Amino acid sequence: MGTLQEEIKQSRPFRSAGQEASVALLRTADLVRRSFALVVEPYGITLQQYNVLRILRGAGEEALPTLELARRMVEQTPGITRLLDRLEAKSLVSRARCPHDRRQVLCRILPAGRDLLAQLDEVIDRTEDAAVSALDDGEQSRLIALLERVRSSVL
Repeated sequence: MGTLQEEIKQSRPFRSAGQEASVALLRTADLVRRSFALVVEPYGITLQQYNVLRILRGAGEEALPTLELARRMVEQTPGITRLLDRLEAKSLVSRARCPHDRRQVLCRILPAGRDLLAQLDEVIDRTEDAAVSALDDGEQSRLIALLERVRSSVL
């Protein structure tokens, strides 16, 4: 793999280092996202559906309101209801109205959802490790810190 310019077949130089860094970040995120999507696809779910299941598993036995679930997503989506519809149709999650506030819908992972995540855990771990395998531990720590600074500047 060559430079970013070669990779995206851009003949003119970037206008600034900021533009190049932004495009590199977006390009890298897309490549990493696609590698993860290829991992979950054979299991019949999308990467966003995987993220919902992961969040719900992390909540333990506690049900999460739909809006809280949407806020915790790695990749924000306006279609959380459709994501949950698909997961519920696969019997991976359940939804119920909150008894205290009928406007709120509470989401919970079902045993089949937990089982699916258990099947994915090892392969996801390997994919995560592979995504940053070109970096040593110190470089990974620096990358995490740098990405935190980038996120804080755009939030």
